[in-house]
Parts: sequence; C-alpha cells; structure tokens
Amino acid sequence: MTPASSDSSDEADRIFELEEQVEQLKEAVASHAVVDQAIGMMVALGRVTPDEGWEVLKEVSQRTNIKLRNVADLILIWGRDGRMPPEIRAELEAALDRHGPTQIPGAPSE
Repeated sequence: MTPASSDSSDEADRIFELEEQVEQLKEAVASHAVVDQAIGMMVALGRVTPDEGWEVLKEVSQRTNIKLRNVADLILIWGRDGRMPPEIRAELEAALDRHGPTQIPGAPSE
C-alpha cells in the first residue's frame, strides 16, 4: 500500500466510524424523547414527580425484564388507545402505588 492509499483507507474508516456514531446518537435522542413523554404521562396521570416517574419506569422495566425504552413505548401506546399488556399494567400500578400519589400543590389535605 502506498502512503496515499493508506491515508485514504484511514479516512474511509474514520468516516464509517463517525457515521455509526451519528446513527447511535440519533437513536439515543429518539429513545430519550419517548422516555421523557412516558415520564410526563406518569407525572400527569400518576400524580408523581418527574424523578418518581423515572423511578416508576425503571422499576417496571426491571420487574418485567423489558427494556426501559420498550416500557415507555407501551405506556405511550396505552395513552393513545388504552391497551396495555396485563403484566405491565399490574407492575405499573404497583410502582405508582409505591411512589405516589403526590399531593397536588395548593390542594386541600385529605
């Protein structure tokens, strides 16, 4: 290999690596958005704080052995059409019971 072809090969390898990194970052951003939306649903519907919503998602993921991103997807689907696998629903309800409901600021105490 000549020095020029070696430089060209190194450059092509570097471009390939960078393209792979860009794809991974795109996936991460999309996944983050889905998780954030699911946390928002937990906050709104489960009356928990955002940190507690994150904990709820993690617990459901760990207890069902389903990736957190997939749990978040299932929660968003549930928000759109009301369908959720029973085992996910049971774990979600249990996790929300453990973490909430948070008292709404300014609401009278029960």
